[in-house]
Amino acid sequence: MRSTSNTIRIRGTVKAAAGVLAGALALSLTACGSDDDKGDGGEGTGTKASGSALALPKLDGTTLEVAAVWTGPEQANFKKVLAEFEKRTGAKVTFVPAQDPIINFLGSKIAGGQPPDVAMLPQPGAIKQAVEKKWAKPLGAEALGELRKNYSQGWQDIGKVGTEQYGVYYKAANKSLVWYNAEVFENAGASEPKTWDELLTTAQTVYDSGVTPFSIPGADGWPLTDWFENVYLSQAGPEKYDQLAKHEIKWTDPSVKEALTTLAQIWGKKDYVAGGADGALQTQFPNSVTQTFTGGDQPKAAMVYEGDFVQVNIAQTDAKIGTDAKVFPFPKVGDTAPVVSGGDAAVILKDSKGAQALATFLASPDAAEIQAKLGGYLSPNKNVDPAAYPNDVQRKIAEALVAAGDDFRFDMSDQAPQAFGGTPGKGEWKDLQDFLKNPTDVAGIQAKLESDAAAAYGN
Repeated sequence: MRSTSNTIRIRGTVKAAAGVLAGALALSLTACGSDDDKGDGGEGTGTKASGSALALPKLDGTTLEVAAVWTGPEQANFKKVLAEFEKRTGAKVTFVPAQDPIINFLGSKIAGGQPPDVAMLPQPGAIKQAVEKKWAKPLGAEALGELRKNYSQGWQDIGKVGTEQYGVYYKAANKSLVWYNAEVFENAGASEPKTWDELLTTAQTVYDSGVTPFSIPGADGWPLTDWFENVYLSQAGPEKYDQLAKHEIKWTDPSVKEALTTLAQIWGKKDYVAGGADGALQTQFPNSVTQTFTGGDQPKAAMVYEGDFVQVNIAQTDAKIGTDAKVFPFPKVGDTAPVVSGGDAAVILKDSKGAQALATFLASPDAAEIQAKLGGYLSPNKNVDPAAYPNDVQRKIAEALVAAGDDFRFDMSDQAPQAFGGTPGKGEWKDLQDFLKNPTDVAGIQAKLESDAAAAYGN
């Protein structure tokens, strides 16, 4: 983390949020399995245009560009939100596909004199960089008003740099979930674990039944950072988590050694990982999900860890969420279960009436409810109607996130300078890929993580 001004750590404990999440998921998993569980929202947008209190200006003749790294269904669903903005204002909005790291992509666009009007930035560190480079523009009065009305203070704070508000966290993620193939669990006699030791027992039970326990997308570095963060938060606690996020303690700290050693209990057992380490390192995130929910009772793996957005990829299979595909909170390693969140913030790069209006729209429940209906999406907007979500699993996850208020921790790698926490093939992403390949070299990976972190943070 570059400074505490833009990535304010949310104080309090994660205990309340973890309890809400666990209870919510327990309530939800018996109530799903209807036809809409596939996350197909049909042709409707779910907008409340006729009864909405949101006032947007007429923007006939205005053209806007919005850049984001989203692809596939995630991109297609967001385009429906932009289409509603076009309908209400008369503006024409073009989606610009970006590449990771998005800061580098934006830099090339700005250098060429063609910056997008708005960019969806997936890291608080990226927001800080955009401000330091004088790319980002502060939110205007209308957007600020909508943001303050609809978001908890914690979600507002992580979009700030200093005292200025730059980001609207349009999309959130609950990154403390493990999804599993219900048929495999039933056949194996496996149960949902609540602790790390129970998770290891469940993994062995599944393995004994003839199915590999875990699908791990090692080809993408970011899911590996999420694995680490959940273990570290639960095991080392919120205070240490905050310190490591700011690089106030080193990656050679004993708490990091303990977390990596714990991770190696799964990553280091090749029979527990689909394809072994080599196979995992060739598996991208979408495939890690679909291979868990295809193949009937003999999929390539029984469980896949990641956030609520996994539902988008489950929807590409025949599995129904809540019946074939179920979920449990990431098991607690220490005293409390972790609650780690991520998100994407809308940041204005070309200040104009149209860009400010789009930021205002994205801060409203009107925009969020359109994408919520389509599935695979979670909003931190506290005024989104829970009924907008397409199934009970997603609804309860969303309600738990909002109920958590400020009692969560934001994704640690997303707080880091992008060179360390957000660049494919470099920094933490690459180091944890190396650790997945050789989980016995804890000290070596710690030293590499610390070297890369020190270079990126400048200390």
